[in-house]
Amino acid sequence: MTLAALGVHPMAICTAETVQNGLACSAITPPADPLPRLEALAPHLAGTPWGVKLGLCDLDDRTFSVLAARVAELAPAVRIWDPILAPTAGVGLHSSARLRAMAEALLATGGWVVSPNLPEAAALAGDPEAGCAALAAPFLDLGAAAVWLKGGHGQGLELEDFWITPGTVLGLGRARRLPGERRGTGCTLASAWLAWRLRGLPGPDAAVAAARFLRERWEPPVQPGGFGRPCFAPGAP
Repeated sequence: MTLAALGVHPMAICTAETVQNGLACSAITPPADPLPRLEALAPHLAGTPWGVKLGLCDLDDRTFSVLAARVAELAPAVRIWDPILAPTAGVGLHSSARLRAMAEALLATGGWVVSPNLPEAAALAGDPEAGCAALAAPFLDLGAAAVWLKGGHGQGLELEDFWITPGTVLGLGRARRLPGERRGTGCTLASAWLAWRLRGLPGPDAAVAAARFLRERWEPPVQPGGFGRPCFAPGAP
């Protein structure tokens, strides 16, 4: 919905299957082989700027490495990885060791922006108290072009995201923490960033625009059937 709302045509490939509702995710399982699905979509990608977002993923090491290599061969203009450790509520997915293995396979192909929240970055860095540069360093050392470190899991009434490249830490501006919670914020932010990049914004500006997109759609919350934790409708004005 987010990509379509921002004028970008989405084409999805499943990299994990879930059993979930508004309360929690109760199961995450590997999907069918994603490679044939990628090959089926490949003709649509020829001759046009396109981008890729990788989110929740439960592929074995070999399949993941092959997928990462094939995506690189298809040469997306924009690449973002949202390194999900686990859904906010429910079952876990990756250990820090598994997250590192994925980072090694994916980031070596080049050109990826990584958009971890603070717990995800700390899982790879090994130190939840580390500063922004230290939290981003493991991703950069493995080949990331940039790290968009999201501050929503921090403490206090205000939050701030940071755009980090080798040797540079750029604050993206402090913002008031919005009331309540919403499901799917990380996915929405990464998708909105991808759309804004494909529309021509530089990386840091696209991150600011993505955060603004989310904040403008925070209210009213959507709670189908009055059940579970609320989400929001990215396509709503």
